[in-house]
Amino acid sequence: MLGETREGHVVTLTFSRPPNNHINRALVIGLAEALERLDGDAGCRAVVLAGAGRHFCAGADFSQGDSGGLDMPDDLPGGTLYRMAGRLVRTRKPIVAAVQGAAIGAGLGLALLADFRVGCAEARFSANFTRLGFHPGFGLSTTLPRLIGAQKAALLFYTGRRIDGATALEIGLLDELVPQAEVLAAAQALAAEIATSAPFAVQGLRATLRRGLAEAFDAATEREFEQQSWQRRMADFAEGRRAMAERRPPVFEGR
Repeated sequence: MLGETREGHVVTLTFSRPPNNHINRALVIGLAEALERLDGDAGCRAVVLAGAGRHFCAGADFSQGDSGGLDMPDDLPGGTLYRMAGRLVRTRKPIVAAVQGAAIGAGLGLALLADFRVGCAEARFSANFTRLGFHPGFGLSTTLPRLIGAQKAALLFYTGRRIDGATALEIGLLDELVPQAEVLAAAQALAAEIATSAPFAVQGLRATLRRGLAEAFDAATEREFEQQSWQRRMADFAEGRRAMAERRPPVFEGR
């Protein structure tokens, strides 16, 4: 599920869950464990996060149940997936995400936990939760406004619209736009450039710039999970899942 390669001071972590790299609890735990291990690796100064295949991460797979694998009992080791995702915010090495395709829902949330994102015109981004009938999750209610501003984030949240790589670059969701075949190499080149700077200076600055993010992420995911928990029991959520499976606009009734 998770591959690792190294070039100089850059480590590339590539996750693979064909065909769409849907997120699940095991993937989040695997990424957290790998990043925490790399925090103790002096030879690693920057990390590239990549999804194998056509997409970066197409979000949760709701074909596996009502929760899309997100609603995990607290009695499991580590608790819910959202609680496990908080570990990703607390790691210390800078991360560059290589987004060559879809980053949807929780997949967008995963991309936003990186410091920088390199993508292409073919990439697609969407916080599509309201189109599924429930509250955004994976910390997006704090990470997306923090990155692109509250007004632009609200527009993406309320509409659930999907934007391409050029639009993502324009609003600050992407940092670099390159041809699709060059996304991974460009992300690795950016990580290598970061790795030429003094490592403890970069890590200290990163901690300064991200001060309060972990706490805000925890508070956001607690609120998101509470909202999602009751909204997933509504008829609108069932309709949202059906509409997605049938590739049609949803017809919500507010119940």
